[in-house]
Amino acid sequence: MNLTQTIPLTAGALWLGLAAFAAEPPTIARLYDSQITGAERDVVPLAEAMPASQYDFAPTGGEFKGVRTFAQQVKHLAAVIYLVSAAARKEAPPVDTGGENGPDAAKTKEQIVAFLKASFAYAHKAALALDERNQLEMVKSPFGQGEMARGAALAVAAWHSFDHYGQMVVYARMNGIVPPASR
Repeated sequence: MNLTQTIPLTAGALWLGLAAFAAEPPTIARLYDSQITGAERDVVPLAEAMPASQYDFAPTGGEFKGVRTFAQQVKHLAAVIYLVSAAARKEAPPVDTGGENGPDAAKTKEQIVAFLKASFAYAHKAALALDERNQLEMVKSPFGQGEMARGAALAVAAWHSFDHYGQMVVYARMNGIVPPASR
């Protein structure tokens, strides 16, 4: 893609982002929630597109020794969404997250996708609870000692999702699956 192709795409993305706020005035809650929605729109369809028979796939050639399987990628991503959303809500996660690895009980594709979808639903609740007054309130970090701002905790749900989305795309393409966002 060259610059002349990139400019219209960037302008279009900006226009769509502005149009989303045109109906109602922007709020801190909608700002954070839109980031969660963006991640959800790419991650969930990709998790659904990967065949159940490939959920145990992990690359083995090159520098892939010891990496997570596709299923483990999805479970980890969802577990972290729960952990950071719970921190932003100042409460314990509403489900067993299995730490950062996801629950051992989620074994099938259907169970893992359900866990993923539920994590995004919980993140939306956390995002919609943020406002101008509380987004910078310090909360206990879900990653050990220390504190972080409520908004920063929730921001992890979006950027961490895209980090693992990129890895999941590689796994899917290695199995002949074109990610839904690329179709």
